[in-house]
Amino acid sequence: MLIDLFFANPYFNIIFSVFAFFTLILLIYYWIVFSKLAFYKKKQVQNSYQPVSVVICAKNEYYNLKRNLPLVLEQDYPDFEVIVVNDCSDDDTNYLLKDLSEKYPNLKDVSITSSINFFLGKKFPLSVGIKSAKNELLILTDADCRPKSNQWIQEIQNNYSPQTEIVLGYGQYETQKGLLNKLIRFDTIQIAMQYFSLALMNLTYMGVGRNLSYKKSVFFKNKGFTSHYHINSGDDDLFIKRIAKKGNTSIEISEKTHTVSIPKQSFSAWFKQKKRHLSTSIYYKAKHKIILGLYSFSSFVFYLSLFLLIGLSYKNLYTLILIGSLFVIKVLSQLIIFKKCMNRLNEKKLLLLSPIFEFVLIIINMFLGFSNFIFKENKWK
Repeated sequence: MLIDLFFANPYFNIIFSVFAFFTLILLIYYWIVFSKLAFYKKKQVQNSYQPVSVVICAKNEYYNLKRNLPLVLEQDYPDFEVIVVNDCSDDDTNYLLKDLSEKYPNLKDVSITSSINFFLGKKFPLSVGIKSAKNELLILTDADCRPKSNQWIQEIQNNYSPQTEIVLGYGQYETQKGLLNKLIRFDTIQIAMQYFSLALMNLTYMGVGRNLSYKKSVFFKNKGFTSHYHINSGDDDLFIKRIAKKGNTSIEISEKTHTVSIPKQSFSAWFKQKKRHLSTSIYYKAKHKIILGLYSFSSFVFYLSLFLLIGLSYKNLYTLILIGSLFVIKVLSQLIIFKKCMNRLNEKKLLLLSPIFEFVLIIINMFLGFSNFIFKENKWK
């Protein structure tokens, strides 16, 4: 019987207690933290038309710019400019921008050369682009991103109230065939669930450079990226973490404001990208490290203790029923909240695999986090 196993095996008692405790922790994350995004309802706002500057950094992005830049330039918005910072490209980017400038008067081409860019990563070209912007409201995206509709600028801009200084958007990855694509998209939505939900709790710690907006004056008031120029990444998370404060951040998740990018096509390329993103997490504030770290640790311990309990009690039907009941409660809660979040962000065909992907990502993130102590990445392109 169940009680016999509790008394007979002290290891089972300890492991089951750990399993039950971290199941409870995960339920708190699902129903208290991630529910903020799952049940989020945006307040209705009137359209406004403040001038906007879109800033894009490009390094050897000829084909991406050719495909995506016209979709940015042709936004349905009365007053905006698009600044493309050509960062030492040696492809035909320069010729493409020259041709497009003749067709689109709102395109501003800013070129920098290697002789003036002494810094690692994208922060210097992005700073040049922001300095070149003539408008107070900035929207940042990447050359490999395309807006999902011609209302992207309008809807992002509508979020600005007198107290708003940051608007976080969603950078979606294109749906393709294959396991890697599903894993990348699940990873993307899980990260989005974290930063959107925490932003709604006034605990903003990051945005994504594929779809991000803030005010130019805030950038210069906080001295731009100077406090972390020595770090390759961080133009989106470390900077947002620094300037975010209570009440100054809004989120925009409607489908017509999403940007779409083509995901990496190999595991090695994706791992390299994830390593770069993970490298900045050690610079987060303590409260953000605790919240994010506890979620990851709880997920890891949940699965580890689950496997150990099954190994210890696989012959005891009553024990398996008890363990299975807690597992079902956890998974059902996860599926309910994840489904709501996926619907909010228009992500499809990922839900049923989410418990498996969650476990796989725990292992991947542990491996990549450890490898960051050994290998350093010094380039953004």
